[in-house]
Amino acid sequence: MAEPKLKPNDQSVTTLLDGISDETRREECYALVDLMKRVTDTEPRVWGSGLVGFGNYHYKYASGHEGDCFVAGFASRKTALTLYITAGVERFPKLLAKLGKHKAGKGCLYIKKLDDVNLTVLEDLVSKSVEWTKSTYDS
Repeated sequence: MAEPKLKPNDQSVTTLLDGISDETRREECYALVDLMKRVTDTEPRVWGSGLVGFGNYHYKYASGHEGDCFVAGFASRKTALTLYITAGVERFPKLLAKLGKHKAGKGCLYIKKLDDVNLTVLEDLVSKSVEWTKSTYDS
């Protein structure tokens, strides 16, 4: 079986974030670190090649596929901040309606800048996702 690419490593979160050249984006990433630390009550770790993840859980699908993942996380991408909503974005339509300007995939929120969204709603959304993930999987 292949070694999973998404796993925590020893890279420093500070080093990763300080390497972001755009000052505004770097500050937004530090704001997300603060938000997710509050919600998860865990310290951030770098996962894979540039994701910042908080906490972890073990999943096993009916297909037999299993692994480990963070309960909340984000990455700074070229066009947007990508927030990983492990419970699935579709579980929270009412919060998404109040969030502000964003795009959504199955498990990801794409936000161009934090000023585009309501941070209280974002924190509630991340919190509800973490609660659902922890109650559904071994964490």
